[in-house]
Amino acid sequence: VQLQASGGGLVQAGGSLGLSCAASGINFKITTMNWYRQAPGKERELVATITSGGSTNYADSVKDRFTISRDWAKRTVYLQMSSLKPEDTAVYYCNTWYRGDHWGQGTLVTVSS
Repeated sequence: VQLQASGGGLVQAGGSLGLSCAASGINFKITTMNWYRQAPGKERELVATITSGGSTNYADSVKDRFTISRDWAKRTVYLQMSSLKPEDTAVYYCNTWYRGDHWGQGTLVTVSS
């Protein structure tokens, strides 16, 4: 199983950024995919979830600013982030449970004020 995340970077507050996570070695059609983040000195938190049926759920802190989506053909899950705030600065991880707990390598998002 491999989850390859990409798309992090530096952005100014109020800006937008998109993350991608390409999955291999899993049955992508049946798995729920998650994005987590971990800010410096804080615990990892669940940011967004998308089920195999396309239902989504978001942390209150990102609701109406972030959008999670998935492309079954590309076996990729996305996180589109807008109206970014400095407190969104974190390492973002994609995650899924498929015969075990699997994590991507993380991608750093830095939002400057």
